[in-house]
Amino acid sequence: MRLTYPALLAGFSVAAALFASGPLGAVPSQPVWLDGGEILNRFGDQTIDGRYASGKAFTERYAADGRVTYREPGMSLAGRWSVTEGTLCTIYDGDASGGCYRVARVDSNCYEFYFVSRTEAAAPGPADGKPAWTARGALQGQASSCHDQPSV
Repeated sequence: MRLTYPALLAGFSVAAALFASGPLGAVPSQPVWLDGGEILNRFGDQTIDGRYASGKAFTERYAADGRVTYREPGMSLAGRWSVTEGTLCTIYDGDASGGCYRVARVDSNCYEFYFVSRTEAAAPGPADGKPAWTARGALQGQASSCHDQPSV
């Protein structure tokens, strides 16, 4: 079968349109801030492996029942997680180190967490406040696509 230039051009145009619309798992060209529903869908009943700006590694499990477990070398915490005002909140039992974070998807399996408030009651933080980059993580069971520097 011989394809003519117009047929090739038409095929290329269709392929380009499909590529531009992208599949659901496509890599964003810019960081994408997740809303509350997206946070629930992506993190509910999932575990992430992450790193802080200091390089310290951590693992956090967001159980379907709202419980959270956190581990880093030499420390384990338990508590609860929620989605409040479009932020992911992790509140640990007897430890004030948790808080609420805006979440940005920066690659196919890379999420960045930006601190906005210490409590759910204060989420999403002050209107004029800028979220502070805290950590980056990837869902377990998939190849991580995280890089070294924050994206936002």
